[in-house]
Amino acid sequence: MTAESESTHGKGESMQKTALIAGGAKGIGREVGLRLGERSWAVALCYRKSRAEAEATALAIEERGGRALAVHADVSTPEVCAALVRKVLDWQGRIDALIHCAGPYHRVDVLEETPTGWREMFANNLDSFFYLARLVAPVMVKQESGRIVAFSMANADRLMAQTQLTAHYLAKVGVLGLVRSLAKALAKHEITVNAVSPGFIDSGSVDPAELHGLVKAIPAGRIGSLADAVNAVLYFLSDEASYVTGTSLHVSGGWGI
Repeated sequence: MTAESESTHGKGESMQKTALIAGGAKGIGREVGLRLGERSWAVALCYRKSRAEAEATALAIEERGGRALAVHADVSTPEVCAALVRKVLDWQGRIDALIHCAGPYHRVDVLEETPTGWREMFANNLDSFFYLARLVAPVMVKQESGRIVAFSMANADRLMAQTQLTAHYLAKVGVLGLVRSLAKALAKHEITVNAVSPGFIDSGSVDPAELHGLVKAIPAGRIGSLADAVNAVLYFLSDEASYVTGTSLHVSGGWGI
């Protein structure tokens, strides 16, 4: 795939804060974009398949007072990531935040996993984060400021056996390691790098009946909401979190700890 602009909305100034959200058409990424739109940010969101949802999200961001750019991009490939970042810079001239929400998963027994399935989980969850982070980092260094937020899992730091989610889980373990490495390398440039590590969030990607059946395993006694996850992202983007870097914030109601 190639990266190409699908829509541009709004008439914001070039110096307004700009966020690049990978996987911003639906779910948590979409809600982050909407909340940033309310704060008058410019939001570039990319998608692989969800063009209609991306277009709707871009329009909703504009309606909330922000500026929006929807880009078709498969961020599992480095060339497309490079084209995506160039497009955002051509559009706004800066990138203040990278929020990496891209992260498909599949359930398959580890002994039945295929090389293709394995590669897809790492390419979309971990590789894409590395490709985008290495591209936005020089931009943020030049700006002498920036925020990078990625998504892991609430139990990834425990290195548990996950026989049905092995590739996805190990990719999320890798995200935590990469977050810490990037945080240490970029701290002197006033750039923070952190992870949000959710448990079960009602993001619309899992059947409600299945989620309901999981409640008994959650100490808080409820499924997490989109707002729970989004508020964690907004904290990492805030001035209050300027000295917080290299960390993983569990948003799980006690599950996975």
